[in-house]
Amino acid sequence: MQNPPNLRPDLAPKARLVDSPRIGQPTIGMVSLGCPKALVDSERILTRLRAEGYAISPDYAGADAVIVNTCGFLDSAKAESLDAIGEALKENGKVIVTGCLGAEPDYITGTHPRVLAVTGPHQYEQVLDAVHGAVPPAPDPFIDLLPASGVSLTPRHFSYLKISEGCNHKCKFCIIPDMRGRLQSRPAHAVMREAEKLVEAGVRELLVISQDTSAYGLDIRHAEERGHRAHITDLARDLGSLGAWVRLHYVYPYPHVRDLIPLMADPSSGLLPYLDIPFQHGHPDVLKRMARPAASAKTLDEIAAWRAMCPDITLRSTFIVGYPGETEAEFEYLLDWLDEAQLDRVGCFQYENVAGARSNDLPDHVPDAVKQERWERFMQKAQAISEAKLQAKVGRHLQVIVDEVDEEAATCRTMADAPEIDGNLFIDDGHEILKPGDMLTVQVDEAGEYDLWGRMVGS
Repeated sequence: MQNPPNLRPDLAPKARLVDSPRIGQPTIGMVSLGCPKALVDSERILTRLRAEGYAISPDYAGADAVIVNTCGFLDSAKAESLDAIGEALKENGKVIVTGCLGAEPDYITGTHPRVLAVTGPHQYEQVLDAVHGAVPPAPDPFIDLLPASGVSLTPRHFSYLKISEGCNHKCKFCIIPDMRGRLQSRPAHAVMREAEKLVEAGVRELLVISQDTSAYGLDIRHAEERGHRAHITDLARDLGSLGAWVRLHYVYPYPHVRDLIPLMADPSSGLLPYLDIPFQHGHPDVLKRMARPAASAKTLDEIAAWRAMCPDITLRSTFIVGYPGETEAEFEYLLDWLDEAQLDRVGCFQYENVAGARSNDLPDHVPDAVKQERWERFMQKAQAISEAKLQAKVGRHLQVIVDEVDEEAATCRTMADAPEIDGNLFIDDGHEILKPGDMLTVQVDEAGEYDLWGRMVGS
C-alpha cells in the first residue's frame, strides 16, 4: 500500500522558476520534490549556481544538465523520486541527484546507473562540484549579478525560513534522522539576517520550518549572539518584529510551547495564531509503539490551555492510520480524540513501510483494505469538523493575503491557512484590482468543507 501524492500532506508548493538565459549561458534544470525543507535546499543550491553564472530552467528541454532534489520520506515518495530521475534521464540525459533519497546512493544507481552523481541532503558543495564537472560555468561578470535576495522557488510574497536541520527523536516509522542527522540549529542572528533580507525583498509571510521547530536551539544551549537568542520563543518574538506574518510549522507540543500562545494572542506581535503540530495519533498505546515524544491526554489539556489564552488559534496536524498493531478500538479512540480536540486543519497518511524504519518489524500489520476504510472514516470526521468551523466564520471580517489573481477570482489565504496544505478564501467580485501579496480585509459570505468565499471591505 502506497500513499499517492494527494494523500501526502507533507508536500511543498510546486517550484516556480522564471529565468531567461542569455545566448551561450550554461543552463541547469531543477526538479524539486518533497517537503518545504527540501524546497529551501533547492533554493540555496540555485542561488549558488546563479551567482556562478548559470541560468536556471524550469524544465529539461532547455537545460544542459538537470538536478533532481529527491524525497525519501515514504516508499511512495521514493517511487516518485525514481520516476522523476528516469524522466529527467530520458528527456535530458545529464542528471545529478541530491536530497533525502541521496542518502541511499545504491538504491538510486541500482535503478538508474547513468546518473552523473548522487549526494545526500544539504550537501551543497558536492552538488556544485557535480554541476561543474558536467557543465563548466561561464559567468559574465557584467550580466550575471545575483539579486541580494537570492533565488526563490515560491511566489515573491511568501518564503520558507529553515531554522534547523535534523532531529533528535527516534520515531519508529521515520528515517529522517538517519538521512538528515541529529538536530543542528542555525544561530539566531543568521536566521534573523536571512529573514530581514527576505522582508526587504518584499516577502510578507515567513513560514518557519525545521524537523522539530520547538526544539530549536537546544543543541547549541540556546546560545545568544549579536542580540538574538536561539530559543523558539525569542526567535518568534524577533521575527514578528519585522512586519511580516510569521507562521510556525512542525511544532512538537512541549510544555514551553505554551509560552508562544500569548504572542499569538497579541495582534501586534506578527506571530500568527497558528500551530502546525504532527500529533500522528491519539491513543497512548499507539503513540508508545510509534515512540512518539508526547502523551495524548496531556496534549488535550495543552490544547484547552492554548485556546483559553488564544481563542482564535488555528491548529493543524497530521495523523497516521493503520499503524502496525492498531486495533479497531484504538482507531475509534482516535476518532473520539479528534472529536474532543476539534482540530481546524487535518491531513492523514495511511501507514506504509519505509526501508530502514523500525516499524517495519512490528507485529500485526494492518491489511490495506482496513487502512483504506479507516482513512475514509477519519477524513469524514475531520471534514465535518472543518466544515462546522468554517461555517462559524460566515459573517466575520478576516484579514487575508492574496496568492493568485485570474479572470474568475482572487485566491487568498486567511491567517488560518498555510500555502498548499490548507484551504483558501476566494474573492470573485471586484478582484481585478488585486495582485499577489496584497493584504486586505474581507467579509466571509459563504463556507464549504475546506474553503471560504468573501468580499472586500477594506485594507
